[in-house]
Amino acid sequence: MTPRPHRAHLPEERTESTAPLPPPELTEAECRRCGTYIAGLDGRYACGVCGWVNDHSEGHRRLPRADEDPDRPAKGRRRPKQLPGPPPEPEFEPGPGPEPGP
Repeated sequence: MTPRPHRAHLPEERTESTAPLPPPELTEAECRRCGTYIAGLDGRYACGVCGWVNDHSEGHRRLPRADEDPDRPAKGRRRPKQLPGPPPEPEFEPGPGPEPGP
């Protein structure tokens, strides 16, 4: 498969639209490093075999802005704080054992 030509980054026009974004397209290619057949979304790939990842600018369409993210919290709301992990377990300290006999 021939890689898409890399073009200069052009400033994208910002239009305020409330229309929902189209769903991402499933695309397939060969990994450029190891040749493994991989799939991605809109021309953005990551190989699970060798770890190669293509640059986000090589995708077939622009990435959504934060205000276009349907999972983004409403204005004025913050994401909930993450709870701390479980407390560290105490280290085992040997207690007093049986005393040696006479």
